[in-house]
Amino acid sequence: MAILERRDTGAIAHLTMNAPERLNALSDEMLAALQEALDGLAQEPAIRAIVISGAGKAFCAGHDLKQMTQGRQADDGGKAYFKDLFDRCAKMMMTVRAMPQPVIAQVHGIATAAGCQLVATCDLAVAAEGTRFGVNGVNIGLFCSTPMVALSRNIPAKHAFEMLTTGQFIDAARAAELGLINRVVSADTLEAETQALAETIASKLGAAVKIGKGAFYDQISMPLADAYAYTGDVMVENMLYRDTEEGIAAFIEKREPDWQQ
Repeated sequence: MAILERRDTGAIAHLTMNAPERLNALSDEMLAALQEALDGLAQEPAIRAIVISGAGKAFCAGHDLKQMTQGRQADDGGKAYFKDLFDRCAKMMMTVRAMPQPVIAQVHGIATAAGCQLVATCDLAVAAEGTRFGVNGVNIGLFCSTPMVALSRNIPAKHAFEMLTTGQFIDAARAAELGLINRVVSADTLEAETQALAETIASKLGAAVKIGKGAFYDQISMPLADAYAYTGDVMVENMLYRDTEEGIAAFIEKREPDWQQ
């Protein structure tokens, strides 16, 4: 049984974390599997959207604490192992952001600590009613400092800090209100709703979505004038695409575009 399963529906790749007995914890093996899968998908232009989900009763419960405890047995108390672990996790999270395709989290059950970080890192997220989100490390004496990076870039600072310092969960409705997820749907329709969102994205010109995703994250941290100058250049590049010219012509002529990418 693979720890990470992939199935494709047309131009959409579905990655399912498949360690339900450990609530799909981001173990060394899970991180490696996700990294390998994402690196491969980045080279597949035929795939235009990616969905990440979890098998069993939860999306992801964060790092594997039992494995982390074993890492502490080293002569240095685990310092080298922990540094390597968090570096590998950060690399995987940054890979999600660097992917040419939008990545959608399909969330149910719980998403805690690094699992909540993964939801915050994905470009979009759809959650089932009843899902709970938390950065709960403080409850065991481990502040969720790395999950904080993605969380604080998704929701207002005071709400992020409250979650981080209280270790309390928020429900799916509150997560949507704060901007951690895009929408809340019934558990019965979670897969169908996520698929519909992915199909909508996959129907667009892949080259345009790719350049737009990169520009979206690049411009956020820029001063206003710099952001406009940068995105203006991006739009010039986009306008010069053959398929963009075709898309505009098709709109004017009221027909479907004949895209080649």
